[in-house]
Amino acid sequence: MNRRTVLKTTFALGAGAVLGSQIAGCSAPAARPGSPDVATSKPSDTPDPTPTPGSKVLLAYFSRAGENYYYGETTTLKVGNTQVVADLISSSAKVDVYRIEAADPYPDSYRATVERNVREQNNDARPAIAGTLPTADTYDTVLLGSGIWNVRPPMIMRTFVETVALSGKTIFPFVTYAVSGLGSTIEDYTRLCPRSTIGEGLAVRGEEVQDARGDVEAWLRKIGLLST
Repeated sequence: MNRRTVLKTTFALGAGAVLGSQIAGCSAPAARPGSPDVATSKPSDTPDPTPTPGSKVLLAYFSRAGENYYYGETTTLKVGNTQVVADLISSSAKVDVYRIEAADPYPDSYRATVERNVREQNNDARPAIAGTLPTADTYDTVLLGSGIWNVRPPMIMRTFVETVALSGKTIFPFVTYAVSGLGSTIEDYTRLCPRSTIGEGLAVRGEEVQDARGDVEAWLRKIGLLST
């Protein structure tokens, strides 16, 4: 808990890809359509954005505990994989933390969560977020974390970026995954947040999050949030 301010705590599919100007939000309204174990990526042909010295950083993440994918089988996690990475980040860099929670919590069952995620993707759903959303006005930089479900961030992440005022912010995504790395994360956030700058992302294999501190710190150093 050192070096961070927790804005919101509670509820924690963090492993996997297998689960595989608007008034608020970072984009203008748009019509909705009917590897290595640790990887980083950023939009091509763009300079590496870095936070302004002294700027405030918001870390917002969604994580799910319970039954999760684990090397082709499943295991039960008390703490979701994305939360593990978020905790590593917040123990190394000065950030304010906001945990994204579903108003209708996802099932403990891995299979049931997979099925719900497929329905949400097929319906282009925007799952409701529980509680009060953060105000991003005072932040220049946002670290946006989630698992990768069926090659994409969970649909609740779309709810978040379309609701919270992220226009003009620099967004650095981080994800946990099973087989597909960042998946479509960079492309999705670039499309959903055309008035934001999408920086280099970090992807950590879900089964290896407990040993990811070195990779997390290297990423934080690369994006300018860790100086030593």
